[in-house]
Amino acid sequence: MKLVVGLGNPGKEYENTRHNIGFMTLDNYLGDVKWSEKFKALYCEERINNEKVLFVKPLTYMNLSGDAVIEFVDYFDIDLDDILIIQDDMDIDFGSYKLKKNSSSGGHNGIKSIIRTLGSEDFARLKIGIAHNRSMDTKDYVLGKFGTDELRVIKDNYKIFNEIIDSFISNGIEKTMNIYNTK
Repeated sequence: MKLVVGLGNPGKEYENTRHNIGFMTLDNYLGDVKWSEKFKALYCEERINNEKVLFVKPLTYMNLSGDAVIEFVDYFDIDLDDILIIQDDMDIDFGSYKLKKNSSSGGHNGIKSIIRTLGSEDFARLKIGIAHNRSMDTKDYVLGKFGTDELRVIKDNYKIFNEIIDSFISNGIEKTMNIYNTK
């Protein structure tokens, strides 16, 4: 069983904000699915290439994302190697991405929370670049909405993000990193 978690904040006011790129990526990947609620999160279960996959969007707000993730990990006895977290990253250029495993939080509060609750950094991440506007307060920047041109770039990138999710589900993170971290 795989667990794919898109990070973001719940609520209409956070739609299309930089911090919600994880939610946006899952919504694009899954299309029009029926989400259920469990363990402080929205989730749906799909079978992809004979693999049971749980897709999760925590409803705990970013800083407490780990509270929802640990509930799914414990209840379904999910191995750390079978977890993929989709997150925004200010240290990566906008429009770029990086797959990582076993790395620090990089200051991302959602990842800090997940590391704290899992007791480990040893899980996979799809880090989607949102760049950094140093003239703005970090909180205002990550909670700011994407512009029209930015949304166009994100929509163009969904194809590669969907391929990455598919590859993670079928091949695991090591092979997926070998294929997609070539940029």
